[in-house]
Amino acid sequence: MRRGNFTFRIVSIALIALIATWLAGLPYFAAGIPRQAAPAVEKADAIVVLTGGTLRLERGLELLGQHVAKKLFVSGVHRGVDVQQLLRLSRQSPQALDCCIALGYSADHTAGNAEETADWLRKQGYQSIYLVTASYHMPRSLVEFRARMPAIRTLPFPVFPEQVKLEEWWRWPGTASLIVGEYNKYLLAILRREFDELLGG
Repeated sequence: MRRGNFTFRIVSIALIALIATWLAGLPYFAAGIPRQAAPAVEKADAIVVLTGGTLRLERGLELLGQHVAKKLFVSGVHRGVDVQQLLRLSRQSPQALDCCIALGYSADHTAGNAEETADWLRKQGYQSIYLVTASYHMPRSLVEFRARMPAIRTLPFPVFPEQVKLEEWWRWPGTASLIVGEYNKYLLAILRREFDELLGG
């Protein structure tokens, strides 16, 4: 057998195995997306909201109003937006909770959210958070946050956008595309974490 043909066969087998593994993992990832949020009965130092989707800020403000944490940190805010503008956008009273909210402006992706939050928590001296983001985004967010803040106790508090249909998600093209894309990003986040640990270890 020619060396070129042998190499082609090895590469083909490896590619097929990779695709099969990817396909096998997708249903498990989708099944692991939270379907409901547990009641926020534990206390934490802070609530962290990741911008980029509906309901996130509203739920974060609700948690803050329930006094389950001392402060709310919103990561990934657009430049020029202040606390009172966010409160108005979420239909809250601008005077209600603006004393207890901090904004982060440097993050524009999930890894950046984790880095920005880690820096803020370090300055505050906080050790525990509620993490508020969309349910489909939660698995990747936890990977990124726990990779950068292994000593921080992170309590997930997912929200559930109405347009994301998690039950029989494969029947809804928009949701299916969203979950597949999120699955790919989740795998990349895990690979990056493992690579960083390998370099660090």
